[in-house]
Amino acid sequence: MTYNITFIPGDGIGPEVTEAAKLVLEATGVSFNWEIAYAGATAQEKSGAVLPDATLASIRKNKVALKGPVTTPVGAGFRSVNVALRKELDLYVCLRPCKTYPGVPSRFKDVDIVVVRENTEDLYSGIEFEKGTPETLKLRRLIARATGNKVNTDSGISLKIISETASRRIVKFAFDYARANNRKRVTAGHKANIMKFSDGLFLAIAREVAKDYPDIKFDDIIIDNLCMQLVRRPQPFDVLVLPNLYGDIVSELCAGLVGGLGVTPGANLGDDIAVFEPTHGSAPKYKGLNKINPMAMILSGVMMLRHLGETKAAEEVERAVAGVIAEGKSLTYDMKPSIAGAKVVGTSEVAEAIIKKLRS
Repeated sequence: MTYNITFIPGDGIGPEVTEAAKLVLEATGVSFNWEIAYAGATAQEKSGAVLPDATLASIRKNKVALKGPVTTPVGAGFRSVNVALRKELDLYVCLRPCKTYPGVPSRFKDVDIVVVRENTEDLYSGIEFEKGTPETLKLRRLIARATGNKVNTDSGISLKIISETASRRIVKFAFDYARANNRKRVTAGHKANIMKFSDGLFLAIAREVAKDYPDIKFDDIIIDNLCMQLVRRPQPFDVLVLPNLYGDIVSELCAGLVGGLGVTPGANLGDDIAVFEPTHGSAPKYKGLNKINPMAMILSGVMMLRHLGETKAAEEVERAVAGVIAEGKSLTYDMKPSIAGAKVVGTSEVAEAIIKKLRS
C-alpha cells in the first residue's frame, strides 16, 4: 500500500529536518507518495499567502501531513500560522510524548509522559479587547453591572473560554489514547480551586468521562502542584490532559525533563486529520548549516507510522533512533555535553546513522 502524505518542508531549518525524516521513513520500506505543500514564510514567497488554500486542500484530501517548523512573517495577518492551521482543520488535540532515551543529556531517567493538550480554546481562543477601545469600555461596564467588580480603565482583557464540548472531546481522546496504548493512568491538570466556572467545568467533565473508563486510573491535580511534582519526580505520571494554556506550558516543561525539544515529537490531531511535526521552531539563523538535530522530526514520523497502522516500521525506527543515541557516535552538538567521546555531526549524518541502524 502507498500512503498519500502532504509534505510541508517548512521554513528555516524545516527543509533539512523534514528531508532527514523523509529519508528515514522511506528506508523502512513503507511506500509513500509525498505531495509537497507550503506554509509560512516560504508559502508567502511562492504564492503571496502564508497558509494557501492549496495546502489546506491537500491536507483535507490526504488526511495526513508531515510538517516542518514554519515562520509566521511579520504583518502576515496571522498571529501564528500554526494556530491558524489548527483552527482551519479543527485539530483540537496537541499530542506530545516526552520520553527519555538512554544517552540523552537529562537530569532524569525512565520518564515516559504523554501530554494531551486541548488546542482550540482557553486563553488562546483569541478573543481579546485592547486597552482604551470602545468595545473594552462596553465590556468593563457589563462586568460592573453583572458582577459588581470594577475593571481598571487601563486594562486589556482576554477571555478564557472553556466549553463542555471541547473539554469532553479532549478528555475522551486522552482516555481512548491511554486504553489503545496500554497506559494505566490519566491525570487532569487544572486550577479549579480558583477558576471555578472555567477550569471547574473542565474538571467536572473530566471526572464524568472517567467513569466510562473503569480500567484506567484517573486523578486530578492543581496545575502549580503538577509543575512542582514534575520537576521533583516525574516518573509516576503517565498521560496528562490539560486545557490549552496549561498544556502549552507543561508540554515544554516535560520536554525539558527528557532532554529538550530536539528529541520531542508532536502531532496535532482532529477527528479525521492528523498533522505530525516537531515541537521546536524554525530557527532561521541555522538555516542551511546542516547543524540541527533531526530526531524530533524523525520521531514525529514514528508517530505518523503508528497512526497509519505501520506499527512494526514505527518500532524499528524508534529502536534505531535509540540505538544511535545510546551509541553516541553520530550526534548533533545539542546532545554532546554529557556523552563522553561523542562525535558532533550534522543533520544529514544523523539521518544516515539511523538508516544504517535500520538496515543492520
